[in-house]
Amino acid sequence: MTMRASVVEYCESIGTDPMLVQGAGGNVSWKDNDKLWVKASGTWLADAAEKDIFVSVDLTHLNTAIERGDFSVTPKLHSESNLRPSIETLLHALMPHRVVVHLHAIEILTHLVRDNCQTSFEQLLDDSVSWAIVDYHKPGAGLASAINDALLKMPSANVIFLKNHGVVIGGVDVTEVNHILSILTTALHTTPSTIRNKSQSAPSIILDEFNQYEPVRDSNVQNLALNMELFNRLGSDWALYPDHVVFLGAKVYQFNGWEDYKKEMRHHNEQPELVFIFGEGVFVKPTFNKSKVAQLQCYYDVLSRQEKDNSLNSLSSNQVEELLNWDAEKFRQSIQ
Repeated sequence: MTMRASVVEYCESIGTDPMLVQGAGGNVSWKDNDKLWVKASGTWLADAAEKDIFVSVDLTHLNTAIERGDFSVTPKLHSESNLRPSIETLLHALMPHRVVVHLHAIEILTHLVRDNCQTSFEQLLDDSVSWAIVDYHKPGAGLASAINDALLKMPSANVIFLKNHGVVIGGVDVTEVNHILSILTTALHTTPSTIRNKSQSAPSIILDEFNQYEPVRDSNVQNLALNMELFNRLGSDWALYPDHVVFLGAKVYQFNGWEDYKKEMRHHNEQPELVFIFGEGVFVKPTFNKSKVAQLQCYYDVLSRQEKDNSLNSLSSNQVEELLNWDAEKFRQSIQ
């Protein structure tokens, strides 16, 4: 099997596992002499076998830029394409490994949003993986520079943990990468600690004076409004990582009931696409697309794995504003 074929097969496999990949999140690459093949921005790993989701860029050009400390370099395509290289292409060039996989794996992300994640990794991981960790940076030049610094300090690292973001894994092939990923997800495994009261019935379609909302079909996601502990976390622990902010917005709209919603929204020209009504459920407009559904499910999976005493580190208002006003992310969201 060729390298491309093995990567495509692997992408299709992990791309359909919401514990590893959510919607268009994550990216995969492989190096072929002076070419770096990387997933295109906005494409889905799950579509790898059916669609051409990869573009090739000039690896020599990127390495030259890295050597001179230019982390704002724009990748050069080897041939014309309507696709854009992933926003995070440079981190794939920085890793010396032939195959590089960047994921927002739930078991890992659950720890990465905690204040004490580095301590947890030191306690839970053995020496079977060589890892480094970097603070949160907006994807792009700042993140690439931080990863470069981490690799200079620990050249042997085949795992880079990105706080409030995800994990980058490098290997000689997808088999090695998957072995490392398995070690990480097993060692960092957590179990959802809160469940919905099973006696509560599923919410029904609501037609209010503004818009028609429909309940989110995922019964687990409904816990975010039906479980008091999770509902109370929404306000303080909303903006936890980039994809959540980009697809679900900077602000959470949570209400103690439909009357509370109507009172607050009466004078707004537009009503939110996603609302959390305590004791009633989680509701969305029909325009709420599958990419947003995937991120909402991811948010539940991460939040439900936090213990009561886990202190989480949310993105600051400035960090959120950076993401929402970024042209690269606007492009990625527009093609969803």
